[in-house]
Amino acid sequence: MGTRRGSTARGLLRAGAVMGATGVAGLGYGWAEARWFTLRHVTVPVLPEGAPELRVLHLSDLHLVPRQGRKRRWLASLAGLEPDLVIDTGDNLAAQDAVEPLLDSLGGLLDVPGAFVLGSNDYFAPVLKNPVRYLLPDDGRRATDQAKLPYDDLVAGLTGRGWLDLTNTRAAATVKGVRIAFAGVDDPHLRYDDLGSVSGPADPDADLRLAVTHAPYLRVLDRFAADGYDAVIAGHTHGGQLRLPGKGALVTNCDLEPARARGLHRHPAASAPGDPGSSWLHVSAGAGTSPYTAVRFCCRPEATLLRLTRRSPA
Repeated sequence: MGTRRGSTARGLLRAGAVMGATGVAGLGYGWAEARWFTLRHVTVPVLPEGAPELRVLHLSDLHLVPRQGRKRRWLASLAGLEPDLVIDTGDNLAAQDAVEPLLDSLGGLLDVPGAFVLGSNDYFAPVLKNPVRYLLPDDGRRATDQAKLPYDDLVAGLTGRGWLDLTNTRAAATVKGVRIAFAGVDDPHLRYDDLGSVSGPADPDADLRLAVTHAPYLRVLDRFAADGYDAVIAGHTHGGQLRLPGKGALVTNCDLEPARARGLHRHPAASAPGDPGSSWLHVSAGAGTSPYTAVRFCCRPEATLLRLTRRSPA
């Protein structure tokens, strides 16, 4: 009997050791992947006949802390892509002293036409949370009682270089001769979005109609699609941040379904290109994480170079 019990105990110890080693290895890989930056390339057919192609760099969810030298160097390198337009969908900051390092890292990108909206992590400092909460249904709680971040300095730094602040407003710009009508909302995750201020048909005389939001909540996507925007650009989801091979994202941290947690899709999801009341939707998996959950799995931090091309004649 004693021998049998000893054998069982040794088996349990071995199993525990294997599980512990696997967990440590998984955390180590997740830590490394969160620093393994990549650039995705996506083609979006949204331009009219005769318009030149546009290269749009989509940045999102940088969650920058000044000590993140690898991220800052990677971000600075993106100016070498020479995009025609930059769209930033928010959550740039993760520390009180991150504004100047962010602007410095953007570098030459600030010389390119740009447009942006803010996310909750531009307004409020990150806090330590139980990571299990991220995998549970949204309970509606928001950390708006935390220390405020210097978002006014961020907005001033970006608009001072000519970027358009699309916070609950419409705007227009011409890039390479292409007339672009923009609309944007403040962060829907905080319910700061004011759809009434931007609702209504998109400018029919524009060559391209782009809508921008930090979090891709369905109420926002529905409004922009119904108003005739060719594409909606969003972030917030981190692509799920922890994805399972063959399964993909488990959560999106909003009411968008996990199947569209990152990449290019249609909205409504069942629509085909050219359907009235539908838009392209691009959701970035973002380039950062909360400093308190600085791991990713099967979801590398990213920026995306969107190649805007001519729409199908059909």
